[in-house]
Amino acid sequence: MITARQSRAARALLGWTQETLADRARVSLTALKRLESESGLEVYESTRDEVRRALERDGIVLLNSAQGIGVMLVEGSRTD
Repeated sequence: MITARQSRAARALLGWTQETLADRARVSLTALKRLESESGLEVYESTRDEVRRALERDGIVLLNSAQGIGVMLVEGSRTD
C-alpha cells in the first residue's frame, strides 16, 4: 500500500505535479489529493493501486521495511 508521504516523495523524484500523476494514474485530481493528504482521508484501494502502478512504470520502487518506508528511483527506467 502506498502512503501519502511515498506518493509525494515519488512525485518529487520524478519532477511531477499532482496533475501529472493523476493523469498518468488515470485517477481524478481530487482522489490523488485525498491520497496525499496527511489528514487520513478515506481513499479507495483501487486508487492507491493505480497511483502505485503509474509510479512503478516510471521507475519508482516503494520501500517498506522494519526500519521505515521510502521510495527509490531506479536509474535508466524513466519513460519520458
